[in-house]
Amino acid sequence: MKKEKIVLAYSGGLDTSCCLKWLQDKGFDVICFSAGLGSEFSPKELKEKAKKAGIAKIYIKDLCKEFSRDYILPALRAGAIYQDKYVLSTALGRPLIAKYLIEIAKLERAKYIAHGCSSKGNDQIRLELAAKSLAPDIKIIAPLRVWELKSREDELEYAKRNNIAVGSTKKKIYSIDKNIWGVSIEAGILEDLKNSPPEDAFILTKPLEKASGRKENIEIELKEGKPVKLNKKSLSLTGIIEKLNFIGGRHAIGRTDLVEDRATGIKSREVYEAPAAWILHKAFKEIEELVFSKEMRDFKEIVARRYADLAYRGFWFSPLKESLDAFLEKQVRLVSGKVILQLYKGNIVTLSRSSQYSLYKESLATYGKKDEFCRDWAEGYINILGMSIKR
Repeated sequence: MKKEKIVLAYSGGLDTSCCLKWLQDKGFDVICFSAGLGSEFSPKELKEKAKKAGIAKIYIKDLCKEFSRDYILPALRAGAIYQDKYVLSTALGRPLIAKYLIEIAKLERAKYIAHGCSSKGNDQIRLELAAKSLAPDIKIIAPLRVWELKSREDELEYAKRNNIAVGSTKKKIYSIDKNIWGVSIEAGILEDLKNSPPEDAFILTKPLEKASGRKENIEIELKEGKPVKLNKKSLSLTGIIEKLNFIGGRHAIGRTDLVEDRATGIKSREVYEAPAAWILHKAFKEIEELVFSKEMRDFKEIVARRYADLAYRGFWFSPLKESLDAFLEKQVRLVSGKVILQLYKGNIVTLSRSSQYSLYKESLATYGKKDEFCRDWAEGYINILGMSIKR
């Protein structure tokens, strides 16, 4: 009897490694897909892992350019930060992974796709909503929702029994998801809120006590809402992100610790590190403050919060998100300029900013001799404002 094909989103980590074996035991012909978004595993390592597991076919695609252009950049332009602490690194990668899961399933004529997300996590929602929006008839299997394994400790025992090579241990049992926009870290010792994150959980950033003792100034140039230069050198967005991760990491920039409201309704403790993301969000904010009117800035804050919520909860391909993109596409035409930032011991300090579209006029703002503001305007303005509060 011919086996049914299933395309598994395969990261090489504990969950998906166990999923692979479990699906094989259920009689599926497993095809693996690994999205190259800047993970901790190289393509060579992934191929070797899949080969040892008896997988004849694995698709590995370098998607960093597409990820930067079509997912990171729109979220950056939106100012999308969930609960003021999470720059959506993992959340932004999931709809892209779902897109290619569907493409490969169609190519392979597979009726099923699978993932290694847990029943209480956000990623199951993000992947499955994206998949359903792109291919409503696709069948989805989530082993972690149905198998007999109840914990990550159970998965480690399962991996040991089945000779599955994994990097996790009972002492270091974190769940880590890494891409170029940041790292998400959860589980293990972090589940007890009394515990501070141990240093072995971090990948990109140095602790404050080991951060560089020298202040470092960097210049970022934006053109129509896109980072185009770092320290006067033209680079791709992916190149800028990679360099800023390295630079920011040595200055201990980008760590956040958040008790967040998951899409599934529970609160969860998540630890993140994203040096480049926080630096670029800071640069965007500085230029926006120069070029946006008060009304535009106030409305942009509403859009930013809504956009972050949509991305976080898995509605990347929704009509509302597409409508917000249309608004952002118009307003970012003004977001051009240069920002000089100083990085030091976890801090990002603005030294200067400039833009050809700046609404700041020194002659109006100054209290010195160059003042051109007409003082007579003030009394009339105050009288008009006061009309609504007179009794």
